[in-house]
Amino acid sequence: MAIKLFDSELKVMDVLWKEGDTTAKQIAEILNEQVDWSKTTTYTVIKKCVDKGAIQRSDPHFVCHPRITREEAQEFETNELIVKMYDGAADQLVASILGRKDLSRDEIERLKQIVNSLE
Repeated sequence: MAIKLFDSELKVMDVLWKEGDTTAKQIAEILNEQVDWSKTTTYTVIKKCVDKGAIQRSDPHFVCHPRITREEAQEFETNELIVKMYDGAADQLVASILGRKDLSRDEIERLKQIVNSLE
């Protein structure tokens, strides 16, 4: 399921991905601590996620269930980045990442393993 999530919506989804099914009230409490959101702000963002199909709401107690996984959201965002910034050329994104001078030996080794697993 391809759904564009904005940063605020990703904050709500992140709570659900970490906590599992959670009431809107609990999400509001967590986000109030983390980013100082009011209950109203949190409920507004939850409603946007419900409207987009990213969250399923069930009663009683307004329990929120994530309808997309973190991996699905990451894949969508990565694909959007590749199209937007690299004209759809994934190899250009990888070249940009590999061109960074501050990759650790462990990161380089993991990248080699990923490339080798694709062959």
